[in-house]
Amino acid sequence: AYVATDFLSLLHRGCTDIVCCIFFIVAIVGYVAVGILAWTHGDPRKVIYPTDSMGQYCGQGQLEKKPLLFYFNMMKCASPMVLLEFQCPTPQVCVEKCPDRTMTLVTAVGKIESEDWGYYKSYCRADPGTKSVPQILQEKLCPAYLISSKPFLQRCFPSLGKKGEVITVGDQETFNDGDKIRDAKDLVAGMKNATIVMEGRQVAMKIFEDYTKSWYWILICLLIAVVVSLIFIVLLRYLAGIMVWVMIVMVIAVFAYGIVHCSIKYVNLKDTPGANITLQQLGFQPDFSVYLHIRQTWLAFIIILAILEVIIIIVLIFLRNRIRIAVELMKEASRAVGYVMSSLFYPIFTFFLLTIVIAYWGVTAVFLSTSSEPVYKVFNETVCPHARETCIPENFTLSNMKRDCPRSECLFAFYGGETPYHKYLIFLQFYNVFLFFWCANFVTALGQMTLAGAFASYYWAPNKPNDMPAFPLCASLGRSLRYHTGSLAFGSLILAIVQIIRVLLEYIDHKLKGAENKFAKFLLCCLKCCFWCLEKFIKFMNRNTYIMVAIYGKNFCRSARDAFFLLMRNVIRVVVLDKVTDFILFLGKLLIVGLVGKFFFFFFFNQRENEIMTVLVGSYLIAHGFFSVYAMCVDTLFLCFCEDLERNDGSATRPYYMTTELHDILMKDTDAAQTPTSRDMAMQLAALDKTMEN
Repeated sequence: AYVATDFLSLLHRGCTDIVCCIFFIVAIVGYVAVGILAWTHGDPRKVIYPTDSMGQYCGQGQLEKKPLLFYFNMMKCASPMVLLEFQCPTPQVCVEKCPDRTMTLVTAVGKIESEDWGYYKSYCRADPGTKSVPQILQEKLCPAYLISSKPFLQRCFPSLGKKGEVITVGDQETFNDGDKIRDAKDLVAGMKNATIVMEGRQVAMKIFEDYTKSWYWILICLLIAVVVSLIFIVLLRYLAGIMVWVMIVMVIAVFAYGIVHCSIKYVNLKDTPGANITLQQLGFQPDFSVYLHIRQTWLAFIIILAILEVIIIIVLIFLRNRIRIAVELMKEASRAVGYVMSSLFYPIFTFFLLTIVIAYWGVTAVFLSTSSEPVYKVFNETVCPHARETCIPENFTLSNMKRDCPRSECLFAFYGGETPYHKYLIFLQFYNVFLFFWCANFVTALGQMTLAGAFASYYWAPNKPNDMPAFPLCASLGRSLRYHTGSLAFGSLILAIVQIIRVLLEYIDHKLKGAENKFAKFLLCCLKCCFWCLEKFIKFMNRNTYIMVAIYGKNFCRSARDAFFLLMRNVIRVVVLDKVTDFILFLGKLLIVGLVGKFFFFFFFNQRENEIMTVLVGSYLIAHGFFSVYAMCVDTLFLCFCEDLERNDGSATRPYYMTTELHDILMKDTDAAQTPTSRDMAMQLAALDKTMEN
């Protein structure tokens, strides 16, 4: 009855989980509305460009030729309030360039006809005209002093240096702040607070600089990873048995070589000056190459590689018989992939959709975080009853705040707002994060169901490959979107809820880091562990549920129940075959990463560790993309095999759809491994499943 026809398309299919589908569509529409709202109110310049005391962007608009931010008194940035409000309590102006000389206002005014005064006025908020020095300082029109500075992160920071153990500024150990002579070290605290993210930014800038110099070598190595992955897939298609054992031996050899190479490096650094210091003594260094000159780094590599090598060898010894059985399943998967070759390139489509989801979330998050309005607060050097209160700069000079605190200033503090939009901004950000998880999980689920439907059409074809549809992948994608969008949305929603709870737990954990309540920390740790396990379990069940939906077209809950009981009735096969195959595929990923990493290391030895890590991570993701198709194929064929055994008996009227070789080796191993207890459990589960179905 099924000859020359797609088995899966003959099944009576209807739209599943319609309510969840409608809910998902409404959520997507709301997500688009949030994006439009954020794009209307947001301004990314707030996080890109520095802002002066009046809330103006340096380097933009009228200040286009003044891209740098200058602090009147850097020492004011040493205030603890800077860490809370991210704003120094000192006037800030946008300037064309940082000062390259050190002088005081008194000195400059004394030479009012000279070039020095004209130079000094370029760092004032307004032209002081003929006002006296005390009047200029009282109105805070100009800084009391200028210090030779250099631009960093679009801000002017004093040019600090060292003479022996003494900190200097502009080659001088002291400077005049217009009131008294100070030590250069007094500037350090202010600079530390003003550059609270300096080290992180420095690392990011260093990495970006490295990438601009070697991006083409990285691209070449990633292309090599694609080619090597394709070669492995093709060889698995025709030489699955040989390739699996070759792959295992090569993985062991690659790890062994890594241990030998690290050992040689460790020995060669024995007599090198400074190589025997510990990583703790060295501390964090923006230039990661520094760590390769420390013996302890190579010792750590040796220990890690040795542990991994021992674990792999022990696992292989215990699984040596199971690997031979898993090879047969991989041979069947190779044939299925060979007949659905387009499946190898489907991860590119998934990656494209995930890129859209991530980009939309990122852009919306930036616009939401920058959709606030500038908030101005009162800053004062002395005690003031209105300190840190909100103020309006336009009429501040005539306000009661200025009268009560004559030396106070109304300065830009941060971005916020009091409108209903700003009050609910935190909920919009939460919605943005939640929909990101939901959409990302939906895209992943769509890929899993599409591949499952394509490979299931191969398994259930009586005469392979003649009875397969002309375009199995496209047909499966069409079925998934047409009938099962609701089921995909349902499974993705459950996973997204668990993931957002994990995010909230991480946020709470971050807030409680300074707390001393050990019980709360223990409880939080337990919750994080439980929800991590729950997320892994849901991912496993969703994956098998989507396979059942792709085969039979039932709704999500019923498919999840069928998949769960089917797996429990075949729990020994799951452990013996499915997971062993996953382990073999994982070794294949490690082998590709190791080969590409060694190629990059030998031919481009002068490249930095940033590029090496990028190549290793990129190679793993590429290998994972190709081998994930194989893994999905194995999981689909495995569930189809279990269903085939339960629904057919191999007779002429109810023949098996599996190949004879696969049937013989799987049945032989399962019969040998299955105990009377496990048979009884399987029978009880089957009876329970039948009862629930009735």
